[in-house]
Amino acid sequence: MVGPGISYPCAVQLGRFGIWTSALDRQPAAAARTAVAELDGLGFSALWVGEAFRREAFANASLLLAASSSLVVATGIANIWARDAQAMRAGQLTLAEAFPDRFLLGIGVSHVPLVDTRGHRYSQPYSAMREYLAAMDQARYESPAPDHPPLRVLAALGPKMLELAATRADGAHPYFVPVAHTEMARRVLGPGKLLCPEQAVVLEADPATAREVARRHTGAYLRLPNYRHNLERLGFTGDDLEGGGSDRLVDAVVAHGDVQAVTRRLREHLEAGADHVAIQVISADAAAIPSPAWRELDAALRG
Repeated sequence: MVGPGISYPCAVQLGRFGIWTSALDRQPAAAARTAVAELDGLGFSALWVGEAFRREAFANASLLLAASSSLVVATGIANIWARDAQAMRAGQLTLAEAFPDRFLLGIGVSHVPLVDTRGHRYSQPYSAMREYLAAMDQARYESPAPDHPPLRVLAALGPKMLELAATRADGAHPYFVPVAHTEMARRVLGPGKLLCPEQAVVLEADPATAREVARRHTGAYLRLPNYRHNLERLGFTGDDLEGGGSDRLVDAVVAHGDVQAVTRRLREHLEAGADHVAIQVISADAAAIPSPAWRELDAALRG
C-alpha cells in the first residue's frame, strides 16, 4: 500500500458484478475447483470468499486462483485477528505476485465471537484497524514483489471505518447492507475509491417462501452487534431486528423475486454509487453450490 493520495498503476479489473459465496468452503477442494472453473466461463469478474471458521483465507484464495484463469479472487474478509500485520502483508504480496492483477485483499475487524475464540479480546475496533494498517505499511517483505502495489479494501459499515477506508485503503467492502447504505458509503468515501457492497439474493417469486429462506440468512447476522448497530443507523428499529428480521428489513437486505426483480436491485446499488456488487445467492441448502442460479443471473445481467 502506498501512502494516501499517491497514485499508482493497477490493472485489477473488478467489473460491475461478482459472486460472494461460502458454499465452496463446504465442499471438498476438488469440487470447489470444478465449480470455479465453470464460474470462470460466466460473465462475473470476481469471486469473493470469507474466512470465519472455514478455510484459511490465503490458502483458500490460492486454491481458487489456481483453479481459474481470469477471475479476481477477493477476501471478504480476511480477519485481522487471525494473523499479524506482517503475515497479512506477506500473504497479500505473495498472491499478487503469483497471480498478477487477480487478487484483492479485503480485511476487517470481524466480530466478538470470531475474535474471542482465537484468544484475543475484541476492543476498540477502529483503533485496532488503524494501527494494523500502519503496521502493514511498515511490514518487511524480502521475496519478489508484484509489479505494482496491490489493492486492499476494508469491511467498513459505520462512518469512521468508511473514512479510514477512504484515507488508508483503496475503498470498502460493506456486507449485509441495503441500498441506502451504499448511498451513504459513497458520500463518505468520496470519488475515486472502490465501493463493493455484498448483496444477498433469493431467486424465488413467492414472497413468503423467499422470506422464509432469507431469514435463515438474516437471523444469523442479526445476532451480531456490528450489523445490528449499522441497521439501526439506517433507521431500522428494535422490532425490525428480532425474529430473523421484519419483512421490511428482510426485503431491504435480501433481494428476492424472479431474476428480473433481483437484477433490478443489483443495479440499484450501481446507481447509488457502487463500483461493483458481490452477489451472494441464498438457497434452502446452504451447503449446495448454487451454480444454476449463477448461470441464470449471468444470463439476465448480460441482457
